Amino acid sequence: MKFPEIRKEVLARTVELYKAGLFTVTSGNLSMLDEESGLIVITPSSYPYMLMKEEDLVVITKDGEKIEGDLRPSSEWKLHAAIYKARPEIRGVVHTHSPYATSLAVKREPLPLILAEMQYAFGGSVPVAPFARPGSPEVGSGAVEALGEKKTAALMANHGVVTIGETLSKAVDRAYYVEDAAKVYTYVLSTGGTPTYFE
Repeated sequence: MKFPEIRKEVLARTVELYKAGLFTVTSGNLSMLDEESGLIVITPSSYPYMLMKEEDLVVITKDGEKIEGDLRPSSEWKLHAAIYKARPEIRGVVHTHSPYATSLAVKREPLPLILAEMQYAFGGSVPVAPFARPGSPEVGSGAVEALGEKKTAALMANHGVVTIGETLSKAVDRAYYVEDAAKVYTYVLSTGGTPTYFE
C-alpha cells in the first residue's frame, strides 16, 4: 500500500471534519499530495466517513488515473487536481459544505475581511468562485481563478468551500477559520449591526 503515513493523516483529518460538522453524510472531500511522486491521496466517492479505512483511500495522478484503490476517487477530484497543477506549493486541499460559509456561497456573496486573522489565514477576504456543476472541470478552473496566486480559501457558488495549504494541516485549519468567520459575519448581520471591513 502506497503512502501509509499520508493515508493515516488523510483519514484522521476526514473523520475529524465529519465529527466537527464540516462534512455531512458523504458530502465533502480532502486530499494530500505526495511531493516526491506527484501523486494524490484522496477520499473515495460517496463512502461513509465513519466506515472509511486507510485502504479505502484512493491514489490518483493529477490527470485522474487511478494508481491504487478499489473505490472510485471523490467526484471532485478534478477540483483537487486543478489546484495542485496551478499552485505547486500546495500539498493539501479540503472541500467542505460547512453551513455558515456555504450559505454565503448560495448567496454568491464573498466573505469580507472582518477579522484580523483572516489576513493571515486567507490572504484577505474570501472570494466566490462561479457556479459550475459538481464534478465538472469547470469547478476546478473556477476555484483556481478565484484563488489566484495568493488566496488560500474560496467559496464555491451554490456548492461549498475550498481551502488549501502548504500542508494538509494548514488546509484543514483554514476550513475551520472560514466557517468561524462566516458565522461571526452572519451573527453581526442578524443583529442589525454593520460590519467593519478593512483590507
